[in-house]
Amino acid sequence: MTEIRAQIGAGGRVVIPAVFRRALGLEVGDEVMLVLDGEEVRLLTARRAVARVQEAVARYVTSPSLAKELLADRRVEVERG
Repeated sequence: MTEIRAQIGAGGRVVIPAVFRRALGLEVGDEVMLVLDGEEVRLLTARRAVARVQEAVARYVTSPSLAKELLADRRVEVERG
């Protein structure tokens, strides 16, 4: 793990060092997710945050395509009137 010391600036701002931004593929204006984990703050890229949610949902998915299943249900409802 790479570690760099940083300071908290005015308004609680912390600068993410360029080497970290490059490694994560972050650009000015990109959104990130901050996660408080005990006494640690973790910064996740938007891609990683989405992947975490997908992984969490995947544990509960039993059908290979919920979207297709939902569309089929809606078509049956429409046909019924």
